[in-house]
Amino acid sequence: MRTLRIAMAQMNPTVGDLTGNIHRITTWLRDAKKAKADLVVFPELAITGYPPEDLLLKPQFVADNLRALKEITQVCHGLVAVVGYVGQEDQSDSHSSQRSIVSTGKHTLYNAAALIADRKVVGSYRKWYLPNYGVFDESRYFRPGGRLPLLLVNGTTIGVSICEDIWLAEGPTRVQAAAGAEVIVNINASPFHVGKSRSREQMLATRARENGVIITYTNMVGGQDELVFDGSSLILDQAGTVIARGHAFREELLVADLDGDAASPGHRTHRRKAAWTRKALSVVDHLMMSRTRIQKQKRTRIVPEIAAPLDEIEEVYDALVLAVKDYVHKNGFTRVVIGLSGGVDSAVTAAIAVDALGAKQVLGVFMPSPYTSRESEEDVVDLVRCLGIDLNTIPITPTFHAYRQSMAPSFGDCSEGATEENLQARIRGNLLMAVSNKFGHLVLTTGNKSEVSVGYSTLYGDMAGGFGVIKDVPKTMVYGLARFRNELGPSPVIPKRILDRPPTAELRPNQKDEDSLPPYAVLDPILQEYVEKDRSLDDIVKAGFDRATVSRVVRMVDSSEFKRRQAPVGVKITHRAFGKDRRMPITNGYRIKQP
Repeated sequence: MRTLRIAMAQMNPTVGDLTGNIHRITTWLRDAKKAKADLVVFPELAITGYPPEDLLLKPQFVADNLRALKEITQVCHGLVAVVGYVGQEDQSDSHSSQRSIVSTGKHTLYNAAALIADRKVVGSYRKWYLPNYGVFDESRYFRPGGRLPLLLVNGTTIGVSICEDIWLAEGPTRVQAAAGAEVIVNINASPFHVGKSRSREQMLATRARENGVIITYTNMVGGQDELVFDGSSLILDQAGTVIARGHAFREELLVADLDGDAASPGHRTHRRKAAWTRKALSVVDHLMMSRTRIQKQKRTRIVPEIAAPLDEIEEVYDALVLAVKDYVHKNGFTRVVIGLSGGVDSAVTAAIAVDALGAKQVLGVFMPSPYTSRESEEDVVDLVRCLGIDLNTIPITPTFHAYRQSMAPSFGDCSEGATEENLQARIRGNLLMAVSNKFGHLVLTTGNKSEVSVGYSTLYGDMAGGFGVIKDVPKTMVYGLARFRNELGPSPVIPKRILDRPPTAELRPNQKDEDSLPPYAVLDPILQEYVEKDRSLDDIVKAGFDRATVSRVVRMVDSSEFKRRQAPVGVKITHRAFGKDRRMPITNGYRIKQP
């Protein structure tokens, strides 16, 4: 039996930290060699981290990335490696007509995978399909590739591709299979959103079945600005059955033995249809690994783990924890500070921060106003006791009175209202930023997606901070996260009364969120239709929602873009988050016609 032992490094790189990424990659290389692997695979752009964005416009960065590749190559001995990096080609040597692609100096760039064996780069694969939607801007930086190298390792023919290339039914996978590939190695930097791992797995199963190939899918893990990568690397056999699955949101080396003789004759015939065979002859490069072929070793067969997939709430919670941990540490912070109000949003944010960083690295600040209830104070005290974090209490009533006194001559006889409410939020934001400035703590904001969508937030107040943990989490899901965290045990950390009390900002007497907003159970589905699905007002109404309510929500969303543009970056967990996913103009005269 022809056996190929593959090691898939589900690693957590840091964008721009070439030295650190080299260390991670070479460490995994050594671990793969200890596992007696024939082939070790790293994620897309593992050397630079993903996405490097406008670092790619710096010629020195690209050159340093190539030097890093040389350093990694010198460590790669006794096995074959596939490593994601930024490829470069002198424009004077290129015959492509697509010369409008952004380049650095005289060079054109590629999202590439280096094929390394015996301390040499023996080939390179260049990504064919460059996504340019949602959070992706690859066409801004890269030129598409046009060749398909095939490797022969221990008698097994291997095709390499990068991320988007495998999503298309008639893409590189079909051509590689027609040329005789038995295993497709696909490397990825695929960001997380709810439900993506399931749809991704279904797509890969389809691709494996229709081409009669084994597919290995190596995904990055870790947080990068608003993105979080879930890992969940996969191996599927020729029938589309999952034979290995990596853990979500965890670095690991997934090792498996692949049977090169398992493809069925029917599949082999299917994938060698004449048209695709002719296509393969024109674009496929066979890299015969005769000099670098791995010698057969005595080794016990490895049966890889199939990690259980997470349910929706658990995967969102784990995504937020990893995103906070990486954002804080990768940006050089050690501690965070959170304004605690006694509400569910700040409670969930604090719980996530503790799970990400440890209780000693989290500071809570309670800032009662004249309208803060006794219940809120009690719940904050209970919360910090359960979480084991430090608490500072800074009353804002004296400052609030001083602000009003100072503004009285300017405000004259104007009645009190939203201005005075927002003053309280801005005082709190000012105090949190002062703590940050004095001690170097990162301020975590606590606004959820429902509030951010409709502008139920205060610029330079509760929006002031460095990282929006639940910025993309609808309010109804926030409650789900709170209940999930309480069930983790050994005892609940979020007081039950926080979950039972009607949500309130407590900026005026007896205030409730529903005084200003539709109930969240109504608001969140409308926002999903309008923000995430771009449904029209009439379509949303036809789905069963009250027209007046939908009209009101649409107006609030459209008029709040200027606020969202000034909000801190936050974790993307939905299909369409505010920011790169949804890029609306601030100055915008287009409005949906209202009844």
